Amino acid sequence: MKGLWQEKLKKEFSEPYYRELYLKVNEAYKSGTVYPPQDQVFNAFVFTPYEEMKVVILGQDPYHEPGQANGLAFSVNPGIRIPASLQNIYKELHEDLGCYIPNTGDLTKWAKQGVLLLNTSLTVMAHSAASMFNYGWERFTDAVIKAADEKDSPVVFMLWGNRARAKKALLENKKHLVLEAAHPSPLARGAFFGCKHFSKANDYLSKNGVTPIDWQIESV
Repeated sequence: MKGLWQEKLKKEFSEPYYRELYLKVNEAYKSGTVYPPQDQVFNAFVFTPYEEMKVVILGQDPYHEPGQANGLAFSVNPGIRIPASLQNIYKELHEDLGCYIPNTGDLTKWAKQGVLLLNTSLTVMAHSAASMFNYGWERFTDAVIKAADEKDSPVVFMLWGNRARAKKALLENKKHLVLEAAHPSPLARGAFFGCKHFSKANDYLSKNGVTPIDWQIESV
């Protein structure tokens, strides 16, 4: 992590909880299989510098099967089967903006345009969803959300599912747009389809003089 993210979060890196988190996560990588690869844990901040952030999409924790997680929420590596949640995101994009449904789940294009794809827990043990929530990641990612809320230019926050929607309490800046919907997982209750978050985000950015996001992920 570098740049303004490093500056915004430097207080967290010096906190006792973060030292404990670091040690526990490091030990987990040594003793078992953890995703994403250790050098990709902070990819969301690498691909989306603070000053370029326009949209924040909150996920829960990384995908937990081999080859999937790459440090960007909802994204998978090229060549990996598209997970059900992302399939539903693509379906909503198609209905909302007419984007065709691609054959890849790699969302790096979004991240490079200023979409922070942030999981509330940045690591997960293999084959075990939500297995590292109690490590201390949420305290760290709450600090990330607060830092994003401090941004002076408009940011759109997309909060999908109860865990993400609970983070609305951290958002106070009236310059930003907060959008809420059910989680795109097929197992989730409530309405995700028809939320039109992608067109609403682009409309808000455009009205505030910010270049909108090109949401189309191209097939490979």
